[in-house]
Amino acid sequence: MQMQEQHHLQHQDSESVSTMRAIRRLLYISEYLGFNGCEPQADLGKSYSRINKLVSVKDTITITGTAVATDPGGRLLCAILSRGKTDSASSRNAASGGPGSGLGVGRQARKTPAPTSLEDFIIKRDYTGARAFLEYANDDEDEEESARGVKQHQVDQWIAFCNFHLGDYQQALGQYKFMQQKSTGADGKLDLNLAVCMFYLGLYEEAQQLMAKAADNPLKQRLLFHLAHKLGNEEEWIQLQEELQNSSSLEQQLSLASMHYMRAHYQEAIDVYKRVLVDNKDYQAINVYLALCFYKLDYYDMSQEVLDVYLGQHGDSTIALNLKACNRFRLFNGRVAEQEIKNIADNGTFGADLLRHNLVVFRNGEGALRVLPGLLNIIPEARLNLAIYYLKQGDVQEAHALMKELQPTSPHEYILKGVVHAALGQQLGSKEHIKTAQQNLHLVGSSATECDTIPGRQSMASAFFLYEQFEEVLVYMNSIRSYFVNDDVFNYNFAQAKCATGYYKEAEELLMQITDMDIKNQHAYCMILAKCHIHCGHPELAWNVFITRDTNAEAFILLQLIANECYRCTEFWVAAKAFDMLEKLDPSPENWEGKRGACAGVLFALSTKAQRGRPGGGISEVIGLLRDSSNSQAEAMIKTIRKHINSFK
Repeated sequence: MQMQEQHHLQHQDSESVSTMRAIRRLLYISEYLGFNGCEPQADLGKSYSRINKLVSVKDTITITGTAVATDPGGRLLCAILSRGKTDSASSRNAASGGPGSGLGVGRQARKTPAPTSLEDFIIKRDYTGARAFLEYANDDEDEEESARGVKQHQVDQWIAFCNFHLGDYQQALGQYKFMQQKSTGADGKLDLNLAVCMFYLGLYEEAQQLMAKAADNPLKQRLLFHLAHKLGNEEEWIQLQEELQNSSSLEQQLSLASMHYMRAHYQEAIDVYKRVLVDNKDYQAINVYLALCFYKLDYYDMSQEVLDVYLGQHGDSTIALNLKACNRFRLFNGRVAEQEIKNIADNGTFGADLLRHNLVVFRNGEGALRVLPGLLNIIPEARLNLAIYYLKQGDVQEAHALMKELQPTSPHEYILKGVVHAALGQQLGSKEHIKTAQQNLHLVGSSATECDTIPGRQSMASAFFLYEQFEEVLVYMNSIRSYFVNDDVFNYNFAQAKCATGYYKEAEELLMQITDMDIKNQHAYCMILAKCHIHCGHPELAWNVFITRDTNAEAFILLQLIANECYRCTEFWVAAKAFDMLEKLDPSPENWEGKRGACAGVLFALSTKAQRGRPGGGISEVIGLLRDSSNSQAEAMIKTIRKHINSFK
């Protein structure tokens, strides 16, 4: 946070806020595309047969995996896309997962001939092909009416199943509702599938209402677990967590790991995935889930190493390529990251919205206003990144409008909300907003999980800035300084803390290292730099800072600072020039008294041959300043100086 110098700089009445390095760029990448990623269908063979012998869909929609469901207010950096509504890539993927079907946790697929039956399509997770097959096979006019009715019901269930796995939850929900209306009796499995579709659409309360009628099976347990989390039912959540922990079911364990992931308990999620992987080495997609957790823990190299195991078998996976791009962004830069996904961003693959979002991030905000507003209710990071974009453009009110209704659930969200309130508080002079910023930032910095991370220490340093406890600020900033040696924002904030605590030489060096012209043109930067120059014995450099500024109200405040600080540091000649300029702009008694005192200080420096506070041109320059004054005391001073002029040579 760029902090005010109010109790150090007498005439400063404006401040500016600089976001921390982690907030200054668009960093909120959405690195995951799925919630369940096409879970293993261990009993799939029992739940369907070839098209000429269709049976009812049986527990085919499940909830497991590692990310989250549709939730516009969900966790940071977790995309809310289980599967896209366009799925051109799905027809290319096998049971172990690929770009069209999310991530398959099932066993690695073998190369097979082109599918000729529903079974073949489902095994290959080619849901687009399966849906087309079903629609074509249903056009059989030779069947009897009674047989046609039974078959139509079964076909409708499978088409709804395919739509669900293609990510078209609204279409699947409509089909299940239609089947429910035609049903003559209660159907617990149908109610359960309806509830799952509602969950993926974010209709959590509606899904919860159906749970009493839903069939009892492991899927219901998983769904209740996630609904308890979404609806904040902690008691029920704790009970269900214990049940899942004691379960040996693969799906239950993966669902438990996904919950750890959503609650930012990444190490616990890693432990679950490693246990599962020991007994299921063929389930290669678990490596992607592990890579996601390592990514969240900032172990980008380790994340990429684990991810490469999956990419070695499924090099065209959208999920894996997107995560690889995120790792590249963290390890290198946006240009390198963009190369990983630019070829798949516009080819109709599922997750296209998320890829468009990440391209904005990788391009440092280019196209933000064109892309991000339309993604606010699709990808949670879009709201955060758009707020950051507005902050960077100086539009604090727009940033606040985006963040004011957000209830933070992750450190990044607390940090961003704190930064927005700090910026708005300083802009409006609002103590209430400053207090909110302090609370959000302090909460992150004091958190047991974040206190030893770089963002955590930045947050605590920022909170102490707002508390004006600058010695504490230095403690935290010194601990992470080695990570930001050439970072202009960090050096700017560090310099302000140094200046506020009297370390002027170090502050001057830090300020002189800054190359960002947006920072160097700020009023606060000029004020602090001028003060450091004066206290380091370079008053002429401070004067140069003033004369290069445009003439406006801020320049007048800077001039007041130079005049007062130079006087305090016995740099009387520059103080005299500054008070002379102030007197011309505002011929008040205070400015004349300052000028008179500074001129007297110059005479003392000349008479005692002091090294500081003397003009290069000697006594004549002092007389010139006094002649320009309209105050009657100026002439009396000039006469006195001429009377004792030999004492000043």
